[in-house]
Amino acid sequence: MLTLVFGGWALGPAPFAPLTGSGDFLVVDDYRSLDDALPEAGDYDGVRLLAYSFGVASAGHWLSDSGLNCTRKVAVNGTLTPADAERGIAPETVAATADGLTVASFARFCRRAGVEGPTPQLEIAAAADELRAIAARGPAPDPGFDRIWISQNDRIVPTSAQNAAWADSKMAVQYISGPHQPFRPGQSWGEWFT
Repeated sequence: MLTLVFGGWALGPAPFAPLTGSGDFLVVDDYRSLDDALPEAGDYDGVRLLAYSFGVASAGHWLSDSGLNCTRKVAVNGTLTPADAERGIAPETVAATADGLTVASFARFCRRAGVEGPTPQLEIAAAADELRAIAARGPAPDPGFDRIWISQNDRIVPTSAQNAAWADSKMAVQYISGPHQPFRPGQSWGEWFT
């Protein structure tokens, strides 16, 4: 079984490091382009998807083009409308973040997100371009998530925006007591797929 992870913007694989469990993991974390077919996913009998933050919309776009069937699809603290004032992050906030991105502003973002430990390394120009690409791509097709997780204290993708985005979803919404980055030591990958 492969766990395919569409991670959050600019955080890389670090948020998922504390999770325990067996199997193989593939983390996608650069959304400037979504044209990588990820042929290695075809080597597995089963693939399950965890999409986090801006990875939710990116996974929706990628899955609609790739045709990959996942045995389970989970969305965590993100929406299919990443740059949206009502159901995501306000477009002007996304643009201002990209235009004013510095090492210091990224460190503030990480603190607001609840990232513990050192701030991940960041290539400023690439990260700004990635934000612009996510916003320009627009709303994503719904791949049919089996579970939606929403943090009650999300300071990145507001909890109210996530509630609005998933209000019509027929999938089960589960609430998390915690910040935008909810993955913590002692948790297993399996917990997120229940």
